[in-house]
Amino acid sequence: MSPKTSKTSAADSGGKSSGLGGAASPGRIAVLVLAVLALIFIFGNTRATEIRLLVPLVTMPLWTALLATALIGALCGAYFAYSRARRR
Repeated sequence: MSPKTSKTSAADSGGKSSGLGGAASPGRIAVLVLAVLALIFIFGNTRATEIRLLVPLVTMPLWTALLATALIGALCGAYFAYSRARRR
């Protein structure tokens, strides 16, 4: 008997494709555009401002506060996306 020789395709592997074929999806492009716009907005606001952090009043550059808030939001979004993917 001869060994089986078959070619696997994306349909054979459950629809999963290897490589970066889906790297430029409309959703990813939209997220990239929004991230670039957010960074332009953040680094365009460079003046020092007073910010109340629970109790103390802190003076810092506004871009620092905006960047920290954006990073916290991104980490929360990544955590919830990861936890949702683990449940499936």
